[in-house]
Amino acid sequence: MKKDDIPARVVAKMMEQDYFSQWLGISVKSIDEGACTLEMTVRKEMLNGFGIAHGGIAFSVADSALAFASNSRNRKSLVINTSVSFTSAVKEGDILTATAEETNLSGRLGIYLVTVSKKDGSKVLVFTGTVFRKEDLWFQDGE
Repeated sequence: MKKDDIPARVVAKMMEQDYFSQWLGISVKSIDEGACTLEMTVRKEMLNGFGIAHGGIAFSVADSALAFASNSRNRKSLVINTSVSFTSAVKEGDILTATAEETNLSGRLGIYLVTVSKKDGSKVLVFTGTVFRKEDLWFQDGE
């Protein structure tokens, strides 16, 4: 297995059973070791009583970007802490882009910064996440 293939293979395997990310309509725009960019369109059923996207929608696309970026090195990783700031409202039809970047990596912990923006580049959410890196691998050598 070539090292370059690992991030894409891990995300493809994760997406097979990630029914929530599928429901969100997430598409993977780029994936590399420690980084991921996702895109999704906000639909009517994602709106709250104020007629804007429920905060959980922007949070969820950021969470998916974190999951894919943190698992992209072939080690199964689980979120243990997040912090989020919502910076502007999201409306039906808005196309959101979530970009996750690894800011620190150690044996057992990884820290990631995720920004979610609209097509015009305006940020709607800033998210930091810490993951616990298990010893378990997604793929063994030769798979």
